[in-house]
Amino acid sequence: MKDYIKTMKQIEQYTLDFLADLKLNNSREWFIRNRNRYLEAKANYEDFVQVIINRISEFDPILKGLEAKSCTYRINRDIRFSNDKTLYKTHLGAFIVRGGKNNGNRLAGYYVHAEPGNNSMIAGGAYMPPMPWLTTIREKIDDRGAEFLRIINNKEFIKYFGSLDISEKLKSAPKGYPRDHPNIEFLKLKSFLAFRMITDKEITARESLDLIVKASEALKPLNDFLND
Repeated sequence: MKDYIKTMKQIEQYTLDFLADLKLNNSREWFIRNRNRYLEAKANYEDFVQVIINRISEFDPILKGLEAKSCTYRINRDIRFSNDKTLYKTHLGAFIVRGGKNNGNRLAGYYVHAEPGNNSMIAGGAYMPPMPWLTTIREKIDDRGAEFLRIINNKEFIKYFGSLDISEKLKSAPKGYPRDHPNIEFLKLKSFLAFRMITDKEITARESLDLIVKASEALKPLNDFLND
């Protein structure tokens, strides 16, 4: 198994095929009949994530020893408080962060998402951080704005992510900051995320591992700034 994990390089087509079929047949009966396909897809994805963790830990050593099972999410949706009663997610996701995915509300990390239809992605940063953390991030940008701008304007960051996602933000300046603050558009942000979409062809190619690892390395300075 260890040798297999070392040589495993990409998401297999059968994993995307299962997720595509699940989207068309999102029922308990179909899922039970196709459980072996799910387990095969799950194993493929978790092995891929483990290789990614091992590679990222070479430049982000705090992740050494982290296991994929601590980072991957269940395929079952929590429908208790949702109007959408669809039972299963039609993607596979993992948040790679110190201590595993449950630390995602207090630490920035790396997110790997597999979904057919050219909807896979590599992403990272802080998604909707709770107010104490969000307040701290804003204070850092206020105090260390030049450093923050160097990170998001770095050529490697731009190469893989283009820019920071600015879709989730306040309509006006947050309390305590003037509207003419030089970095006001970043201070308005509710999330500090970067993402790169990955096509089905890319994620099923052997080069997908290097793509995700190199993008993650370009993302690390942003994560360090958010976690500092």
